[in-house]
Parts: sequence; C-alpha cells; structure tokens
Amino acid sequence: MTHTITLGDVSVLRTVEYEGTTRPPEEMFGDLPAEVWQAHRPWLAPDFWDPRTGLLTSCVQTWVLRSAGRTILIDTGVGDAKERPAMPAFHQLHTGYLAHLAAAGVLPEDVDVVVNTHLHADHVGWNTRLVDGEWVPTFPRAQYLFPRADYDFWNPAHQHTRRMEAANRNVFEDSVEPVVRAGLATLWEDSFVIDENLTLAPAPGHTPGSCVVLLSSGQDRAVFVGDLLHNPVQVVEPQCNSCFCEDPAGARDSRHRVLGEAADAGRIVFPAHLNGERPGMRVERSGSRFAIRSWTSLSATA
Repeated sequence: MTHTITLGDVSVLRTVEYEGTTRPPEEMFGDLPAEVWQAHRPWLAPDFWDPRTGLLTSCVQTWVLRSAGRTILIDTGVGDAKERPAMPAFHQLHTGYLAHLAAAGVLPEDVDVVVNTHLHADHVGWNTRLVDGEWVPTFPRAQYLFPRADYDFWNPAHQHTRRMEAANRNVFEDSVEPVVRAGLATLWEDSFVIDENLTLAPAPGHTPGSCVVLLSSGQDRAVFVGDLLHNPVQVVEPQCNSCFCEDPAGARDSRHRVLGEAADAGRIVFPAHLNGERPGMRVERSGSRFAIRSWTSLSATA
C-alpha cells in the first residue's frame, strides 16, 4: 500500500518498509514522566502509542517526491541483509522494500536523487544492496546527497565520541562508503538547492549533520524533518529528545526553530517515523511550546 498527496507541482508518495511497536516511552523519551503520556492519551493512542502493550508505535518509510521532472527519495530505510548486531530490529532484515517501490511505479534506475536526512542505520540502509557479496549502490543513476557533517562524524577514520557508536556499527562501511566509491555522492553543507521546489537546510543535534527538506511550490509549503521528531508528543513537549540524540541541547534548539518556522509559514510537518493514516501535521505556536492544529492525511492506493 502506498499513500500520496500533491503539494503544488510536487507529488509526494509514502512507501513503508515496515511498521509496528518499538519500545516503551520511558526508554525512548526518558525525560518525559508517565503522566504526560496519560494526559495526551486521547490523541496519541493508538497510532503513536499503544497503552495496552505499553509500547510506542512507529514505522520506517521512504518519501518519494516527483518534482521538476525528477524522482527524489528522502531516506532509504534499514535495508536487507545488513549486519546490525546492536540493533536486533534492524539486523538481517528481508522486507521487500524494492518490491514496495516497484508497486508504486519506482524502479531503482528511475531514481534521480537520494536524500539522507542523516546517516543513521534506519535512514541509509537501501542506499546499497548486496550483489555477489559486495555492497553496491541500489540506485545506479542517482545523486546521493550526504550531509558533510554526518559523513565526517561517522567516518571510522575520524576519532569522534559517538553516543550511537554501537547502534550505527557497520553503517558507514556498507551503506555510505560504497556510494562514495562509485562516484555518486555529493557532500553538502550550509544548504543545498535540489530544484525550484526543494531545498535542504541544516537542523543539527540529533546528529551533527541532521537536515530537513523544505518544499515550497505554488501556495503549498511542507518540511520533511527526519528524526527531529520521532513522535508527535515532541510537538507539544518540544524540549523532549529521543534517546538517540548526539547533542541533546542542539536537538532541542533545532526542533524549536524548525517547528516555529513551520508554524509561521504554514508548513506541513512530515516526520520520518509517523505511522498510521496521519503522517503529517500543521502546527501552531502555544506559548513557548507548540500545538497540533490539524492532521494531514494521504490518499491510499493499492
């Protein structure tokens, strides 16, 4: 099943690699007390939190944009056959991702641009696939856009202290460096214009190179925020970080800034991991916090 929406001259399609429950809220968002979840239960359950199991619900997905005559992917999921020993949920998967893309009318050779909002395991996995024992770029004609700050940070040749060192083990070697060797990678910094509708902008904190994709076409505005938000509770509690943030203070600053800009400009906010039928939202300011003004649904197509 794929889900689509048209924004100005850009068609936006969502294809899901997999979805389900993940971990308890107190593990994912350790600085949010239990009463906060109960206070927001009427709208968080069941799409974003399952009180019966006590687990959060989430998904891994790719946004497929058709803009200015090109096909652009935002984030490429976990990937098949990847060695992720510290992350059992991502280890040695076989998800049928390429079949999902094909069902949506997208073959690997159709893709012109791949955007990785950051270089975590669940955002770069299908950058490559295993062919005759070697990792090769999945999308052989695409320009892959890597944030330079993340490329430098995760490069094993550089001695950085990384909070997610174990969780991201092998990712650079199997999902990033093969693309660079193939000559398909562009390392960008500051900002990057994809076309007249789409621009990349930094939003560091979750990782040093985390970025957002700004869409402006006709009267429509949207922002694809990657892991700036893992759960919509972070809109109403924007000081709340996930347990995966390398720079917690920077992540909070970026979240406040991007949500504020989205509220002021009327941008639809599309996080990377919102499952269910409400993958986007319009937000508004509420004092020093934010509120969800409305949800954005996508039409489903078989």
